[in-house]
Amino acid sequence: MKFIQNIGLILVVAGLVIFTAVPFLGTWQLESAQVEAATKDMHREVMVDLLAPMYGQSYWSPFAFIGDFNGYMEAHNDSLKAEEKWDQVIWDDYAFPLTKTASQGPVPAYPLLFLALSVGLTVLGGLLYILPLHRNETAGIKNDGIYFSSMKARGWLGMVTGTYLILFYVILYWYPEYLSNSVIMVDPISQALSGGPASQWFLYGLVYTLAILVMGIRMFRKYRGNNYQTIRTVSVMFFQLAFAFLIPEILVLFNMPWHDFKNIWPLDYTFFYEYRIDGMVNSGALGMFMLVWGILLIVIGVPVITYFYGKRWYCSWVCGCGGLAETLGDPYRQLSDKSLKSWQIERYLIHGVLVLAVVMTGVTLLNYFMEFSLLGQATDQLHSFYGFAIGSAFAGVIGTGFYPFMGNRVWCRFGCPLAAYLGMVQRFKSRFRITTNGGQCISCGNCSTYCEMGIDVRWYAQRGQNIVRSSCVGCGVCSAVCPRGVLKLENGEESGRINDLPIIIGNDSINLNT
Repeated sequence: MKFIQNIGLILVVAGLVIFTAVPFLGTWQLESAQVEAATKDMHREVMVDLLAPMYGQSYWSPFAFIGDFNGYMEAHNDSLKAEEKWDQVIWDDYAFPLTKTASQGPVPAYPLLFLALSVGLTVLGGLLYILPLHRNETAGIKNDGIYFSSMKARGWLGMVTGTYLILFYVILYWYPEYLSNSVIMVDPISQALSGGPASQWFLYGLVYTLAILVMGIRMFRKYRGNNYQTIRTVSVMFFQLAFAFLIPEILVLFNMPWHDFKNIWPLDYTFFYEYRIDGMVNSGALGMFMLVWGILLIVIGVPVITYFYGKRWYCSWVCGCGGLAETLGDPYRQLSDKSLKSWQIERYLIHGVLVLAVVMTGVTLLNYFMEFSLLGQATDQLHSFYGFAIGSAFAGVIGTGFYPFMGNRVWCRFGCPLAAYLGMVQRFKSRFRITTNGGQCISCGNCSTYCEMGIDVRWYAQRGQNIVRSSCVGCGVCSAVCPRGVLKLENGEESGRINDLPIIIGNDSINLNT
């Protein structure tokens, strides 16, 4: 079995190397017809003339091609800005579509082959490594030297992995033109699902979904025998594959707006943007259903379901961010900071993001219904700031790229506005709690070690205190790793949910709820 796992590791490394090399393979050559096809009517004539010096030239690297393109665009726009001809400035970013259409060489000629050699090999290698895991071990989770692992304990391998993820996210969000060849690889799949060419987001969605599916199988192996973990993992795999990836693409095939039915505002912070509302309103009965369904989830669905089941129904069973954290991020869950200072930062930061999202949405809706007479197009600046700082940098670059540095729930714990909303309902008006049997606790610390949300579970378990925290996502791993069955996830009556009895220390009493 070790031999098979070693083969799997070799295939994973080979696949990642090829995936990293794909963007640099081939040449790039631009022609006027390509510019005409890739630009808007209002810019077409200017762009065709502006990029004329590039026609017929063969560029041997994307850096040279993109460098020349950006040089011509910046010179053109700078001259217009200097003359204050703001209405003539080309604000649209054509770097990605033109780099993609100009690509020539083996990747455009054989996209599925390179997809198989990169993503395919990585998936195959991952499965070969995962399937033999824990084969001869008894059920139950042990620390097993996780704090001595170079991958799982901020060692050199973890640092390399984290750096790679951060670079990928930075390029994906802000420099997608350098991934044009990678996007070309998945064009045939996009054409089959939506009838159109792939974007960098389709590439990301495909890789994201495969990561959850493959690492979900790892969860089956690691937590085998635990029905709760098995069903929960099946749930996040299903919702990611069906609702976040396949259904939205099929909707596009039928000329409907791309829509993830499980994504909820304020996590889906663009839900009330002008183009989203207009797109849903103008898409007939299904579009109106999307709008009404989204509003009902926010106003009724979230508080009612969270009252009965806690925030776990979404954060640990449905959410795509949580799905990636629970599968791809599971090896890093022990890295979450359990300090008091971290908890204090968490409280202010996550609720601050929620307030920012609410204010932005309120201003957006007010301006929309006043036909932009209040702030004009100023809301675009607010959208850009939120999208850059929260939607991209926090949720993407830090939220996922920092798995090997700060644990797998950085975004969910410190930044997700929906998690903050769910958490407030769970903390003050919910039936959910984690009960503890302090008399059975042996203070092994497994529960605290594996808590991805930075909760010192052992502190509660030693005192027999129910765990009622707004940050808890109800993943149940603390219960799964407990060797004595001390912890249990429950949905009971609200009375008795929070222990009112103080802890007696000598002649003094300390109320844990103060």
